[in-house]
Amino acid sequence: RHYYITNNLRMSTFPEIKSTHSLVAKHVTKEVWDKLCDHRTATSGVNLAQCIACATSFDNQHCGIYAGDWDCYKDFAAVFDPIIQEYHGITADARHTSDMDVSKLVGNVNPDAPVKSTRIRVGRSIDGFGLSPGITKQQRLDVEALFKSASKKLEGNLSGTYYALTGMEESVRQQLVDDHFLFVSGDPNLKVSGMERDWPEGRGIFHNKEKTFLVWVNEEDQFRIISMQQGGDVKGVFARLVDGIGAVGKSVKDESGKDFMLDEKYGYVHSCPTNLGTGMRASVHIDLPGWTKEGVDKLKAKCEELSLQPRGTRGESGGQTGHTYDISNKHRLGYSEVQLVQTMIDGVNALYDEDLALQMKQLEFPTIQSTHSLVAKHVTKEKWNKLCKISTKTSGFTLAKAIACAVEFDNQHCGIYAGEGESGGQTGHTYDISNKHRLGYSEVQLVQTMIDGVNKLYEIDLELQKKHGM
Repeated sequence: RHYYITNNLRMSTFPEIKSTHSLVAKHVTKEVWDKLCDHRTATSGVNLAQCIACATSFDNQHCGIYAGDWDCYKDFAAVFDPIIQEYHGITADARHTSDMDVSKLVGNVNPDAPVKSTRIRVGRSIDGFGLSPGITKQQRLDVEALFKSASKKLEGNLSGTYYALTGMEESVRQQLVDDHFLFVSGDPNLKVSGMERDWPEGRGIFHNKEKTFLVWVNEEDQFRIISMQQGGDVKGVFARLVDGIGAVGKSVKDESGKDFMLDEKYGYVHSCPTNLGTGMRASVHIDLPGWTKEGVDKLKAKCEELSLQPRGTRGESGGQTGHTYDISNKHRLGYSEVQLVQTMIDGVNALYDEDLALQMKQLEFPTIQSTHSLVAKHVTKEKWNKLCKISTKTSGFTLAKAIACAVEFDNQHCGIYAGEGESGGQTGHTYDISNKHRLGYSEVQLVQTMIDGVNKLYEIDLELQKKHGM
């Protein structure tokens, strides 16, 4: 509702751009603003204030701009062009070339690599309709109606069912949640930029019977077309995606006579300029325990060399758990689809090879910093070589993890834990007092020792309080 109010105001005053280090702050000068601020686009009536709403609302944006329709990229080119060129590292005269010829791919991800799943997605938008930040309510409903009709014509392994978010049965919703398919509301950027107006009307999810081909309708883009499956057959996933894009495009064209938006300069049109070009994100979830121990910063640096982007498996802002990473292509614009998938395949194979080398290096006998600890006395090189490759069945615990404290610190007495140990330090004047021994004494003896000891400590503490005037 706040979105409607701000959009109906005449935004002629140069706004405060809170994301001071964003590309919007750099390229939306007062001079540029004064020339463009009163203009609205023909397709959806979008103005520049709407486009830069995230940069004026938040202080954490890198780009900070969305396009409300294709017209925005043309009408506000004085803003969008320099931002796109700087973000994607392209020249002003660059032209995007699309190539989805699967036969040009060389090789595949090493079948021995511990890849859990593969996912490749693109965005697509139908010409003549607004993009999600500016699309009108009727346009959104028309896009959904077009897809619902077109999806019924999908055949073979692409055929499936469309589930509208409006009126969705609870059992269906829960199944989509369990399958990790359901997109939800609440993202601050999507809300402020206008993408969640009239939620959830006009939105939905399509998937095939095998749940390996999906289409999100009217989320960040009109369509997010997704191919995915367990394991590391990137080439197979890409082949299905190419078939799916072609089939959806043909069905929509047959229904409406309209094509997907394809700009001769910037490729396939998306609401976010960072997705221009291919709009493709090709990713795998892969275990990289060697890189995890080496350090996430070093993994990020290596991925940068390989034109890849590492994330935690919880998504872009969800953080990292364990040693499973989401590895994807970094670029969208300036490279073809085949080039990006090939880069991902080659890069993942390189990361896996180096991970194996790191694991071997990490199995070398460690330097035990706590030289006077029981670990230093009893973990000999001979014992290490026998046990270092063993992982427990329950949680994959290793000897290296068990003695990590003795290796990292120089103040340990024992220096070893089985699974999870005690930690946390001391605050205030409250202490956890317990029996010291476990073995060699009966339970009654240990409890009696604790009772007598706590009473003795209390009596001494009273004397100490008197001494300190407390």
